[in-house]
Amino acid sequence: MKKVLFLALAAASFSFASCDSKKEDATEQAADNVEAAGEAKADAMEEQADAVRDSADAKADNMEDAADATDAPTTTAPATTGTTAQ
Repeated sequence: MKKVLFLALAAASFSFASCDSKKEDATEQAADNVEAAGEAKADAMEEQADAVRDSADAKADNMEDAADATDAPTTTAPATTGTTAQ
């Protein structure tokens, strides 16, 4: 009988302990909102970083293309091997 009474009290105490108060719910909701805002800000910063990175890559590619264009020969002469047939 003592075991049954003890188990009933234990079950009742767990049921009361699992109930959240309105204040606790509000605090948890505020914490969730802060976390969501932080995630949104981090996502926006990552997108901005990607845009900067893409812009820098495009500018570097344009500079390399311009450098390649100045190094290119102006005439298309046939290649010479430097050896002669004997």
